[in-house]
Amino acid sequence: MKKWYWLLAVLAVLALALAACGGQQATEATEAAGQEQAAEEMDCKSPDVFCVGLVTDVGEIDDKSFNQSAWEGVQKAKEEGVADKIDYIETKDAKDYEANIQLFAEQGYDVIVTVGFALGEATRAMADRYPNVMFIGVDQFQPDSKANVAGLIFHEDQAGFLAGALAGMMTETNKVAAVLGTDLVPPVVAFGTGYENGAKYVNPDVEVLMTYHPGGLDVAFTDPEWGAATAKQAMDQGADVVFAAGGKTGNGGLIEVAGRAKAGERVYCIGVDTDQWYTVPEARPCLITSAMKLITDGVFDLVKMAKDGNFPGGNYFGDVGLAPFHDFEDDVPQEVKDKLDEIRKGLMDGSIDTGWNPGG
Repeated sequence: MKKWYWLLAVLAVLALALAACGGQQATEATEAAGQEQAAEEMDCKSPDVFCVGLVTDVGEIDDKSFNQSAWEGVQKAKEEGVADKIDYIETKDAKDYEANIQLFAEQGYDVIVTVGFALGEATRAMADRYPNVMFIGVDQFQPDSKANVAGLIFHEDQAGFLAGALAGMMTETNKVAAVLGTDLVPPVVAFGTGYENGAKYVNPDVEVLMTYHPGGLDVAFTDPEWGAATAKQAMDQGADVVFAAGGKTGNGGLIEVAGRAKAGERVYCIGVDTDQWYTVPEARPCLITSAMKLITDGVFDLVKMAKDGNFPGGNYFGDVGLAPFHDFEDDVPQEVKDKLDEIRKGLMDGSIDTGWNPGG
């Protein structure tokens, strides 16, 4: 009989332990749900809640390029405790720019990030209508200073120049190419001009095949099929290094070059805006580097300045540079790396001119 009492006692203890564990798990789940609900219920009109909203151009938030990099800057602000609440709106039609911005402004968001040159006019108009909201216009040059608008801009010509110099030194065919978004966007032209002049700076005999998408702002950055076809045409003409700068359009070009590299051809590709080794892994077979605009860091820095009360109206320059060579570290000779360092210093001190004239 004693054996049965012991068995019943053990079972009772186990049941209590399991109940305690289950209770703890249930409590943790309840707490998590409560935190999520609290985040949703945050009132952005409250002075104690700091909210940041982002409005994309017609590209999507996960475009693996421009919009995504800006959103990662906003996310970083949340992760580091600068922002209490964040959200984004994907623009489907350019006529909705102002309406999408207004949605955040009317909800009491403190900072609104608008992504891309095309939103510049709408951003400035809404900044006038909502003077208490701080606006960060990514890639939006400010012709005059407004206290509540910071244009996050970059020296794309310098990043393109470095990419072109690398291409000019790595080519074996003396032909390199650029697959670009529309020439209606000055930063894209700056990338292309810098790339062409950088290649010729180190290799006067190089031929640069430059192609801009023929469409307007609504399609030029969302056409990977055109990007792939244009990259293919350039390689068929002998180009062995292809620079692609044009959102999803450019990504299509990168992936096309990667296919040739996987098939055994010696071809390289160069990404843009962010280190596309991470955002477009399909391009890794050819991706020697990326011409980076450090958008994520720039957006985060400006959001933090807004929170700290020292928001800079006018134009704010973010940093640029080349991404690491990753798997191609050994492919790039030391003399090429040394030359790139020399060029970078020349660009910084102004002794090297990229040939880009924003007003020309």
